[in-house]
Amino acid sequence: MFLDEKVIEVRSGKGGDGLCSFRREKYVPLGGPDGGDGGKGASVILEVNEQYTTLLDMGHTKIYRAPNGQPGGTNRCTGASGKDLIISVPCGTLVKDSQGHILADLTEPGQRWVAARGGKGGLGNCHFATPTLQAPRKTIPGQPGEKRELFLELKLMADVGLVGFPNAGKSSLVNKISSGRPAIGDYPFTTLEPVLGIVSVHNKSFVLADIPGLIEGASEGRGLGHQFLKHIERTHSLLFVIDSFEEDAYQKFLILKQELKEFHPKLAEKPYVIALNKADLGNEEALKTFKENGENPIVTSAITGEGCETLKLALDKLVIPKQKKSSGWASKK
Repeated sequence: MFLDEKVIEVRSGKGGDGLCSFRREKYVPLGGPDGGDGGKGASVILEVNEQYTTLLDMGHTKIYRAPNGQPGGTNRCTGASGKDLIISVPCGTLVKDSQGHILADLTEPGQRWVAARGGKGGLGNCHFATPTLQAPRKTIPGQPGEKRELFLELKLMADVGLVGFPNAGKSSLVNKISSGRPAIGDYPFTTLEPVLGIVSVHNKSFVLADIPGLIEGASEGRGLGHQFLKHIERTHSLLFVIDSFEEDAYQKFLILKQELKEFHPKLAEKPYVIALNKADLGNEEALKTFKENGENPIVTSAITGEGCETLKLALDKLVIPKQKKSSGWASKK
């Protein structure tokens, strides 16, 4: 099961209160105040975990509470601070507040962001002794922790994103060239959730994302695939998978490009490769039309394996120039 949106509530710990105490020991005259400070409340921290691939890996917890700091002790001892609560999230998690403003974009393994900062500990009465007030009873309580509601949105971090209409053979192609194993069936919308696969080329590898099929009007919210368009935003390159057996194959390609452009203009600027799939069924006219319009697609077949190695090499050339640390950009859509 794939989950790419989640609402959570985080509550950091309250700081411990300062203590009012006086030193009372035999043979120690005028011991004076010795109340210690309270400990710091624990913070709630989001941390990127490479092992997580979906927000579902976080479990079903909706409210995260960090422990409070302990009150101060006698003999000017400071109370124990609360242990920070670490929440693991998948790479590519976008954090927004209840108003939709972006607070953090967690895209690097091990990256951390403090979601709710713990309250400071209070002061004990030992801080308030003066020459004229040698037995103060004043203390300062610990500060309260923060409480906030966060909206988590996952945008997959992949090198190449597959784009195509339902039944174009995207999932079969992913099975053929990568380690991904999406569901395959003879009906539309077989792929109901994004699937990541690793493609190996000459002792190197890159990540391929199979995005559920789009339909015309997807950028306006139509069909099943529109909710997954955001996952294409972070991909470095695109792979358009077109069913070569269809008579209007080139028009299908143009519709896909237009849908991406309407969703976000930068999507249309990404480097891409076109795969004319289902070559085993044969349609030379489709290939001719693409070439007449200045495109140079790769003819492939997930059944026979035709063109698959050529496709992997072409994608590898697109992925190589990019740097891993700048594999995507965050849309504010």
